[in-house]
Amino acid sequence: MLHAKVLDASNQKIEISNAEKFLNSSKFGAIIYFVGTVRDINENKKVIGITYDSKDTMVIKSFEEIYKEAETKLNIKQKAVFIEHVKGYVEVEEKSIIIGVGCKHRKDAYNLSRYIIEEIKKRTPIWKKEHYTNHESEWLKGVTIQQI
Repeated sequence: MLHAKVLDASNQKIEISNAEKFLNSSKFGAIIYFVGTVRDINENKKVIGITYDSKDTMVIKSFEEIYKEAETKLNIKQKAVFIEHVKGYVEVEEKSIIIGVGCKHRKDAYNLSRYIIEEIKKRTPIWKKEHYTNHESEWLKGVTIQQI
């Protein structure tokens, strides 16, 4: 069971309660949430926010592929995964991604959560433009379309 969505940051916020509702099941003995937030310093630069950009259909396709691969690579059959990522401007301390996983056992839940975030970082086409206190901004190195 997979929930995968890209949210427009200008009118939607990531809510852990949505993940909790999706993952609520007596089948799971372990539910883990990973929440990524915008931090205030990167490479010694004072960050005030990040603009995330993506081709939403490609992001969802990537999330679906990662979910399917996890079953084979990690041998976790009974699972539920909730993934939401924002698109648009996000201020420091605000959430940019949530990954929720439900599994029968905690070891599987930890492994699955870690696998999903690491694969998203490696290959999902989401680009970040950092905005700094000195009114400058720059796009960070990320996944190129050729890598997908």
